[in-house]
Amino acid sequence: MKLHCVCSRRTRAASLHQLRFLQTPRIDARIIKTGFNTDTCRSNFILEDFLRRGQVSAARKVYDEMPHKNTVSTNTMISGYVKSGEVSSARDLFDAMVDRTVVTWTILMGLYAGNNRFDEAFELFRQMCRSCTLPDHVTFATLLPGCDDAVAVAQVHAFAVKLGFDRNPFLTVCNIFVKSYCEIGRRDLARVVFEQITEKDSVTFNTLITGYEKDGLYIEAVRLFVEMQQLDHKPSDFTFSGVLKAVVGLHDYVLGQQLHGLAVSTGFSRDVAVGNQILDFYSKHDCVVETRKLFNEMPELDFVSYNVVISGYSQAEQYEESLGLFREMQSMGFDRRNYPFATVLSIAANLSSLHMGRQVHCQAIVATADSIPHVVNSLVDMYAKCEMFEEAELIFESLSQQSTVSWTALISGYVQKGLHGDGLKLFTKMRGANLLADQSTFATVLRASAGFASLSLGRQLHGFIIRSGNSENVFSGSGLVDMYAKCGSIKDAVQVFQEMPDRNRVSWNALISAYADNGDGEAAIDAFEKMIHSGLQPDSVSILSVLTACSHSGFVEQGTEYFEAMSRVYGITPGRKHYACMMDLLCRNGRFEEAEKLMEEMPFEPDEIMWSSVLNACRIHKNQSLAERAAEKLFSMEKLRDAAAYVSMSNIYATAGEWENVSLVKKAMRERGIKKVTASSWVEVNHKIHDFSSNDQRHPRGDEIVRKIDELTAEIERLGYKPDTSCVGQDVDEQMKIESLKFHSERLAVAFALISTPEGSPILVMKNLRACRDCHAAIKLISKVVKREITIRDSRRFHHFRDGLCSCGDYW
Repeated sequence: MKLHCVCSRRTRAASLHQLRFLQTPRIDARIIKTGFNTDTCRSNFILEDFLRRGQVSAARKVYDEMPHKNTVSTNTMISGYVKSGEVSSARDLFDAMVDRTVVTWTILMGLYAGNNRFDEAFELFRQMCRSCTLPDHVTFATLLPGCDDAVAVAQVHAFAVKLGFDRNPFLTVCNIFVKSYCEIGRRDLARVVFEQITEKDSVTFNTLITGYEKDGLYIEAVRLFVEMQQLDHKPSDFTFSGVLKAVVGLHDYVLGQQLHGLAVSTGFSRDVAVGNQILDFYSKHDCVVETRKLFNEMPELDFVSYNVVISGYSQAEQYEESLGLFREMQSMGFDRRNYPFATVLSIAANLSSLHMGRQVHCQAIVATADSIPHVVNSLVDMYAKCEMFEEAELIFESLSQQSTVSWTALISGYVQKGLHGDGLKLFTKMRGANLLADQSTFATVLRASAGFASLSLGRQLHGFIIRSGNSENVFSGSGLVDMYAKCGSIKDAVQVFQEMPDRNRVSWNALISAYADNGDGEAAIDAFEKMIHSGLQPDSVSILSVLTACSHSGFVEQGTEYFEAMSRVYGITPGRKHYACMMDLLCRNGRFEEAEKLMEEMPFEPDEIMWSSVLNACRIHKNQSLAERAAEKLFSMEKLRDAAAYVSMSNIYATAGEWENVSLVKKAMRERGIKKVTASSWVEVNHKIHDFSSNDQRHPRGDEIVRKIDELTAEIERLGYKPDTSCVGQDVDEQMKIESLKFHSERLAVAFALISTPEGSPILVMKNLRACRDCHAAIKLISKVVKREITIRDSRRFHHFRDGLCSCGDYW
């Protein structure tokens, strides 16, 4: 009972004490922390207030006038200097301190680490430990992020283990080390730390999933996500972001759809960051319809949402939709520096629209985004592709630091406009500036080599890529496959592909395209099917390549099946190029009604390429009425790439003997100011390019070339060759037409190669336009006479002539 009374009295006393405490002014916890000095506490509050508003000088004045300072006062002032970037002032104050806490040391470490001065940060860490001040979890979180020194990270980790920070009460620290090992590329050590954690949380899984994804280990990232689900750890927005990026890397459309469904069922699809990642997934799979549908349904949109969809439309070449959304974005009040200037500039570049490009350039200047590196590189690219090379080089020269990316943008502009020599000269200058080429640079210069059809130059670049250590890079390997294929050496292209240690969708696309361009439709289809069986899903480029193969080989049924499977099986929205390819496939087979029906069903108006396919097919099938309708559509277009439409219609009339109409077409062409591109062919002999035009007499060995042509003509006439004078679009007598055909540019190049190279060696000739029917028939027989393989690469495809036959099977 006494015990009870005593307890009761004590309880009542305590209650009275609490009541008196509540009736007195509130005592802030900060007072206790500062040793119950209310003046110091108030001064610290004032100090913090000035620093919060960025008034560092006023804060320092308060600090200097404080009669009694404590550790909190000095830590606060140092933190203020750190946030304002005043390194020396922060260090001076730190050095003057006698009593430093772990907070003091950590603040200054954060200053050095945040400025990538990790040597100094780690030296502070060592000094702190020697002063017997032990780190806490904030110290590790401050010191390690962004550090790329594997040895230093390992040493800090060992010290943390020694202090017992590897146990579950310190899960935050364990997660930090998982992240640090991921950041320095040591996924093996990250996994070891991960496995040693007995009670993991969602952050632990998210950290390693993100690490795997950033390192390209997409399958491992997905497997870890599955393991996380099996252990009933709830995913977060970070989880979905990481695993969706991995699925994009895997090109797994079905898995991405499943993750989308899971995000919807768990409610995370409403999170703007997760929604943006799902948008990116559909966009990267060319699913513009699904992308826009999701965009319209998202409850919250930010500038990233707009950027993803605008970019998706651009990649699908739906430029009007992309530009329309860009205009809408400008009224949403986002920071203009976050506008997708680079994407819109790429649209201007692809359309060769200098007017649009300059408008966007002005907007970038107003938004002060014209100094952002990727925007500057896009400006260089846009001006170069609009053939404003002076402006492109001016912007390039204005860069304070010319990076590999900016050099590549300039080189690419020249190469894309067919100025391969200038592009290669710039590449030489880039190497002279001691800049290392990356995979994009190599892909660009390999395109230049392919543009020359210079196998020797391509092999030199191949050797350079090997010496630079990039030979095993999947993108460099894909560029080599493309280069060898475009130089007519399909054997080398296949060998490079087979030797690649890793293959992705880009490398498979390069192989499919190689077979397609070289006229081997069956091999292209076989490669396409093998890619799918390897677990990779096709993209719009894959489908375009296999459609091209079907078009070049006349595989109408297979081509139709692949076109229909685009949206039905693979979820890919067909673009203009896919429709154009189908138009070419149907028209060249004379299936004009189906082609017209397809044009009516298209979600956009037929363009120049589509009507040109119709016109060329009408020439082959002698469908003059449809040809005239196609020509009318083409002639009414505001802008044409070249005179091909006029030339084709002129040839159709010439074949029909309607010379008056030929004159009318040529007059219309002159009045419009369009000039016919002069046919030219070139061949590489002894590392030198020799070019020829029709009836060319400029070459030093011209007499020998003429004698060789006369000799070959006599030989092939004995094998049954008869000149096809319908290929001559001039109203001259028959004998003049025959003489004209003999000296077409491709025949001059073949004749020169025959007198300049060893017997039996293969010959590769490039032509800037399509080969004519008569030359095609003649060179088939020439290959039989000289017993050599002769390859002609025209503007459309390759023709491999051997033993009197052509790889195209006369279907071209």
